[in-house]
Amino acid sequence: MSGSGRTWAGVATVALMAVIGVGAALLYVNQHQGRKDSAPVSAAPKTPSTRLIVHARGSLARLQAPPPFAAPDYVFQDAAGRDVRFADFKGKVTVVNLWATWCAPCRLEMPTLAALARHYQGRDDFTVAAISMDVDKTEREARAFIAENAPLDFYVDPKFQLAFEFPGKGAMPQTILLDRRGQVRAVLIGEADWVSKEALALIDDLLAEK
Repeated sequence: MSGSGRTWAGVATVALMAVIGVGAALLYVNQHQGRKDSAPVSAAPKTPSTRLIVHARGSLARLQAPPPFAAPDYVFQDAAGRDVRFADFKGKVTVVNLWATWCAPCRLEMPTLAALARHYQGRDDFTVAAISMDVDKTEREARAFIAENAPLDFYVDPKFQLAFEFPGKGAMPQTILLDRRGQVRAVLIGEADWVSKEALALIDDLLAEK
C-alpha cells in the first residue's frame, strides 16, 4: 500500500473510532438521563419525616412520610364515568395507587393491592382506590386487567394529570396513603408488596389513629 493509502486508512480508522466514541458517549448520557428522570424512586424526602417513617423497611424501603397535607381537590372518574374527588373518601384510610397497563411494575404489584383490599374486607373505614392513568383504547385494557387480575373498584384519570399532583411528579407506580381526614400521610414511588408485614403494619398504624 502506498504512503498516501496508509495515510487515508489511518484517517478513516481515527474517524471511525471517533464516531464510535461519540455514539458511546451519547448512549451513556441517554442512559443516565433516563436514570435522572426516574430519580424520585430513590430520592430522599425534601421535608422532615413524621413518625410513620419507621415503616420504611423491606418492600417499603423507599417510603416517604412527609408532614400531613391535604390531598389535591382533583376530579377523576369511577367506572360509570361519574366524577370522584378524594374528599369522597374522608372517614376512611385510603390507599391510592396510580398505575397504567403499560407500566410493568404497576401490573406486578396490582394483585397485592387486591389482596390488601381482601385483608381488610368488611371494614367501613378502609378502602383501596386504584386509579388508572390509561386513556383512550388503553383504558379498555385497564378495565379488563382489573377485572381479570385485581378485582378492585375501577377509577381512571382521563386527563392523565393526577400523577403529577403528588410528590412523585408523574412517576408510576405511585402509592399515596390518606388518613381519615383526607390528608396525605405517606408516599411510595415504585413497586411494593402491599400485603407484606411492613405494609400491613403501616396501614394498621393509620387505622389505629383516633
